[in-house]
Amino acid sequence: MMKGRAPIRLIAGPTASGKSALALRMAEETGGVIVNADSQQLYADLRILTARPSAADEARAPHRLFGVADAADAWSVGRWLRAAVEVLDGLAAEGRTAIVVGGTGLYFRALTWGLADIPPAPDAVRRAVAARFDREGEASFRRAVAAVDPAAEARIAPGDRQRLVRALTVFEASGRSLSDWRAATKPVLSPDRYEAVVIEPAREVLYARCDARLEAMVEAGVLNEVAALGARGLDPDLPAMKATGLREFIRHLEGEMSLDEALAAAKRETRRYAKRQSTWFRNQTPNWTRTATPGGA
Repeated sequence: MMKGRAPIRLIAGPTASGKSALALRMAEETGGVIVNADSQQLYADLRILTARPSAADEARAPHRLFGVADAADAWSVGRWLRAAVEVLDGLAAEGRTAIVVGGTGLYFRALTWGLADIPPAPDAVRRAVAARFDREGEASFRRAVAAVDPAAEARIAPGDRQRLVRALTVFEASGRSLSDWRAATKPVLSPDRYEAVVIEPAREVLYARCDARLEAMVEAGVLNEVAALGARGLDPDLPAMKATGLREFIRHLEGEMSLDEALAAAKRETRRYAKRQSTWFRNQTPNWTRTATPGGA
């Protein structure tokens, strides 16, 4: 549980919606500190591709948890939460405003709902459950999940193999449903500790910003950044290697598509990502304040 009573502001929303600009203005007005809640901006290797704050922005206000991890080091939600709580506790002790900003919905959920302390499942159980999904198919597997955790089955989207397998794995390993584990958790931040806003530009405006940002990234040298990371030969399943647009630009660098084709594909993936983020925040944070025009990018 967090210590202290210093104010905390949460700013969430899809990529290119204007979160960083709003957070920076708020930090300058309050003397606050900006704390990263974006899973890709944790990594030092992709400042341009992940639209991490520039050196000039970082000079205008203190920033925390940006570019703190190497791409070879996989951060989980739990690891981010522990790091964030340490930062927030430190700011509370100093009486400084914390401005938590990002687009990773699970990070905000962990802060405001809590993170279940589920014991790790043995590898053998995980493998057996995953093999069962592949053997039986989704429809049958869903029925098995519904039998032990109907709430989880109802909220997991069609085709989401990872979460379905996770739900049944938790039950098989612990004898307790994932929903029960989550219901027993306590939020890190109680509702009276924070003010929260979701930035929701009109979809056509958001998509235009996404496209413009990708074009600006190319001008800023994103291909050099992508080439340097690709040359490391890292496991493609690492979180940093799943950054939006990375795969398309790597394919261009490997001669599989032209730059125009790669840019068009990266734009499509970025718009799809922004849509998924928007949908998540709409469904998961219905009581947060909404604004469409924070300004900036």
